[in-house]
Amino acid sequence: MEGLDLKQMATMVDVIAEEKGLTRDAVINVIEQAIAAAWRKDNGDREMNVRAMLNTKTGEADVFVAREVIEDGLAYNPSTEIPLAEAGKKAKLGDIVEEKHKVTGFGRVAAQTAKQVVIQRLREAENDAVLTAFEDKVGTIVTGTVSRVEPKLVRIDLGRGSGIMPRSEQIDGEYYTVGSRIKVLIKNIERGERGAQLILSRGSADFIEYLFRQEVPELENHTVEIKGIAREAGRRTKIAVTATTPGIDPVGTFVGGRGVRVSAVMNEIGEKEKIDIVTWSDNPSEYIREALSPAEINKVEIDGKKAKVFVSEDQQSIAIGKQGQNVRLASKLTGYEIDIELMKAAPKKKKQNVEDSLLSAIEEASEE
Repeated sequence: MEGLDLKQMATMVDVIAEEKGLTRDAVINVIEQAIAAAWRKDNGDREMNVRAMLNTKTGEADVFVAREVIEDGLAYNPSTEIPLAEAGKKAKLGDIVEEKHKVTGFGRVAAQTAKQVVIQRLREAENDAVLTAFEDKVGTIVTGTVSRVEPKLVRIDLGRGSGIMPRSEQIDGEYYTVGSRIKVLIKNIERGERGAQLILSRGSADFIEYLFRQEVPELENHTVEIKGIAREAGRRTKIAVTATTPGIDPVGTFVGGRGVRVSAVMNEIGEKEKIDIVTWSDNPSEYIREALSPAEINKVEIDGKKAKVFVSEDQQSIAIGKQGQNVRLASKLTGYEIDIELMKAAPKKKKQNVEDSLLSAIEEASEE
């Protein structure tokens, strides 16, 4: 067979399977797809439904062309249909019959097509096998090496596989250099027309949660819990926590002695991003007060999923935050649409003139 040695490929099945980390059946399937594509190139057209079978012991192959049985006398497509009279005695209308052809050789173009199919399908099968191995690691943090930095994404080598970190999953203001080792969260596996792809993240709220889980062992025994996280990566994160055991300070547990736990998380995400750890409450008013920390709140009025928050003039800018960040994150954390309003000062009592007071006292004395 010109340019395509099936016997050699048949003997290499086990070697290819071991090198690519694939099953023997997966490799055979790839080779059979290539044989079918090459035969179609030489003997038929794209519409033909062709499958191939490779005998790994002899290195020989057969192809089978499937056609649907249709009524005699009708116009038909010879690539996909066959009249009942030509289909054989046992065939019935609507049946799928196959014609067997022995593979004897391929032309140069068909052989090249087969090689391209083998390379492409092996790559796809290898990628699928790698992604399957990562399925149980979705939601966890792994360490990878930056392999390429592009305008819209960063490609990261994870050892046995690789993934991409889109701009939306990056930490704002963080720069990545080829060869540097970084921690990333395996966010999910996206499967599309071009195959499957590992999506990695450093900018998600889940990344923050996993970092805290590594630093706060009390999360594992459920002494404390994370109730919610609102994040603007590279700028600020608000995390609501609670204790399930009486007498436990949830905020202090996450901060750690001398701030060691929260500092460990900040060292990973960068000092520019501030972290507010607040106490969660099932009382919406109290929760909103906590979420707007460090601002001091005078009063909270709740109407449905909207909250009107009143603050003094000196606390207004703190409650709103730079470019509205504090109130925006508090809204995201609590699930309430928060509106900050100034608390109207109580009217001051008019001071009574000293002279008026003396005159009143004299008048009262004379009346007696």
